[in-house]
Amino acid sequence: MVLGYIQVAGLPFILIIAAIAIPNLLKARMAANESSAVGSLRTITTGEIAYATACPKIGFAYSLAELGPDGSTCPEGRNEIDSVLAKGLKNGYRFTPHLSNFTGQVPETGFGWNADPVSPSTGTRHFFVDQTGVIHYNMSEQADADSPVLQ
Repeated sequence: MVLGYIQVAGLPFILIIAAIAIPNLLKARMAANESSAVGSLRTITTGEIAYATACPKIGFAYSLAELGPDGSTCPEGRNEIDSVLAKGLKNGYRFTPHLSNFTGQVPETGFGWNADPVSPSTGTRHFFVDQTGVIHYNMSEQADADSPVLQ
């Protein structure tokens, strides 16, 4: 019977620890997702440059799938990014082309990619990169070249 009282007395202590730890874990996970998104944009930038070098008549790729293992327009330029990133969704971030950065001409001389959180629980910052390799961010909406530079 005494052990039962000890267990009941320890329950509030456990709940207090959980109330402190869970928000910190969520913040750490969001920071990790944002860091992963920035790393993925760097990978995309490197992949785009390698693709344009391997496929000079095409220039930069219009889609992540073209940079991935299943790219078909220029077989020499595929496998520049992994298959997960090539699907456009990784670690709580969605990667989409920033269409105003693509000229639509062949060879393509520019590119732009956005990384946006899938939900507020996966990240709070939106990221953007173009052919300069400079990563920009925005706290409230999709980032672009006019957004602050990530330091």
